[in-house]
Amino acid sequence: MTSNGEKLPLPLEGIRVLDLTHIVAGPFCSMIFADMGAEVIKVERPGAGDRSRINTPFKDGPNGQKVSVRYLGVNRNKKSVTLDLRDPRCKSAFEKMVKESDILLDNWGPGALRRLGLGYDVLSQMNPGLIYASITGYGDTEDMQGPYSQWPANNPCVQGMGGWMEITGAPGGAPQMVGDNIGDTVPGVWSALGVMLALEARHKTGKGQHVDMAMYDCMVAHTTSSMPLYQLTGQSSSRARENMFSAQLALKTNDGYAVLAGAGDEDKWVALWQLLGREDLIQDPQYLGKGISGEFYFENIVPAIEEWSQHLSKREVAEQLIEIGYSMGMVQNTADLDQCPHLEARKMFVDCGDTLGGSFRTANTPINLTACPDTPTGPPPLLGQHNRDILCSIGGLTEEQLLGMETDRVV
Repeated sequence: MTSNGEKLPLPLEGIRVLDLTHIVAGPFCSMIFADMGAEVIKVERPGAGDRSRINTPFKDGPNGQKVSVRYLGVNRNKKSVTLDLRDPRCKSAFEKMVKESDILLDNWGPGALRRLGLGYDVLSQMNPGLIYASITGYGDTEDMQGPYSQWPANNPCVQGMGGWMEITGAPGGAPQMVGDNIGDTVPGVWSALGVMLALEARHKTGKGQHVDMAMYDCMVAHTTSSMPLYQLTGQSSSRARENMFSAQLALKTNDGYAVLAGAGDEDKWVALWQLLGREDLIQDPQYLGKGISGEFYFENIVPAIEEWSQHLSKREVAEQLIEIGYSMGMVQNTADLDQCPHLEARKMFVDCGDTLGGSFRTANTPINLTACPDTPTGPPPLLGQHNRDILCSIGGLTEEQLLGMETDRVV
């Protein structure tokens, strides 16, 4: 807050973003900007819009309407215009919008806008301060082409390519994805950071630039345990138990699982066995973590702990082991998260509405700027909801021109 107690403005107020993205990675990125006060204008295909609008599951409205909750989850606080960029009138309006904007986001694949004559080389001539961020599977800079540059990509693809599936899943089983869309949201966050860094560079120089974000690169950047291990030993991490026991463990409880993160030193093992009433195990160095294999850990130590933990709740297990020095957590599902009093205290849920007159609760952006107002709660836009306001202002169209384009179904 300021010295007189007034809130500071949200940091991106006055910044305009043209959001030519769809599905998750790009919209997740632009949602961060919208939550931080930017004017985010979704530029969508006439008639269909963002492909996530047709993704299941749907929430039903009172008059037979329905809306994709996948769409609702990442598109709050935005505006929507519809333009067929193949049409010269739409292209002209879009170019005028570019001249009045700060940021352009695109995740339609390598070269998608270049093929429309709207690549960064062209747009930067219209607006030298433009920051153009492209989110593609494997990168979109012509002098950094690799063998995968033209491959399509999505969440499962980049989880597999980036090394995550190889270390996820049951030992001896098939590789598995991490269950949610981290292959989209991790690149979305990195893209937001890249754009903010480009904005800072523009503050210093007045010049924009192309921010080339590859989903593959972003996923590889997060291999912060497995990649250093390989660089040191030449050993590739896998789903083998040998690679698991020293780092994490899910303990059975009477209502699910508690998470023990890091087995700890000898003193912690001693305190654990004393808590469990198993002082007899303290005399065996293997039960103090000395010279043991993953097999011994899972076949002997884990059952000994679970003789105790299975009679308690996951919260009780976590709290008691935290008390003796362990780092603990609980395995929670989305129902647990939705009802979590801690997340509620942290204002981690917002209701931005479902665009049909009802409510829709979703996870908030986890950035707490304590001197700024809370995250805005504007609903996701209806398709083309802001056509007249935007296209007849920064798009340079007259009411008559817009009417003609509506008749031709190019907006």
